[in-house]
Amino acid sequence: MALTESNMLPLGTTAPNFHIMDTVSDNYYSLDDLKSKKATVVMFICNHCPFVIHLNAELVALANEFKDEGVSFIAISSNDVENYPDDSPEKMKLVAKVLKFPFPYLYDKHQEVAKAYDAACTPDFYVFDGDMKLTYRGRFDESRPGNSVPVTGNDLRRAIQSTLKGEAIEEQHFSVGCGIKWKK
Repeated sequence: MALTESNMLPLGTTAPNFHIMDTVSDNYYSLDDLKSKKATVVMFICNHCPFVIHLNAELVALANEFKDEGVSFIAISSNDVENYPDDSPEKMKLVAKVLKFPFPYLYDKHQEVAKAYDAACTPDFYVFDGDMKLTYRGRFDESRPGNSVPVTGNDLRRAIQSTLKGEAIEEQHFSVGCGIKWKK
C-alpha cells in the first residue's frame, strides 16, 4: 500500500459537475441531483483500501448524524477495476448494502470526476457550502490503520459544522491513504 497525500484543491472552487452511475440503485446521477442547499460532502473512497476500511463504520455514523440537518454525502470510487477487481461496481453495491451506506456510492468509470476534483487518494473528502463552493478538503481525522488513534471523524465533523454556520475553516489537513488506481 503506497501512502499518498491528497491534493489541496483551492478553497472557494466550485464543485465540478458529473453524471455517473450509482452502483446501489443502478441509476445515473449528476451533482445537481444529489447536492444539498446547506452542505455537500463529496468523498473519494473504494472497497479495498485499508485506510477507507479503517473508518467506514464511523463514516456511516457521521453521514447518519448529519442527514437530518440536510447535509448530502456522495461517495465516489474512481479506481481502475480491471486491475483492482475488488472495486468493481458489483462489489461496490455489496459493500454499500452490507455497511448500510446512507449515501449513494457512484462509480467513476472513466476517472474524469476524480481528475476534475484533483483527487489523489482514498479516502479524500471535500465539503461544499450551499453555493457549491469548496470550504474544506482533506482528512476524516488523524486516525490511521495501526496508529492507535481512535476513529472519530472530528476533522470532517468540524468542517461540516463550520460550513453549516457559514464560518471559515482555519484548519485544513491533508488526507492520507492509498493512491487512486489510475488506468494506464
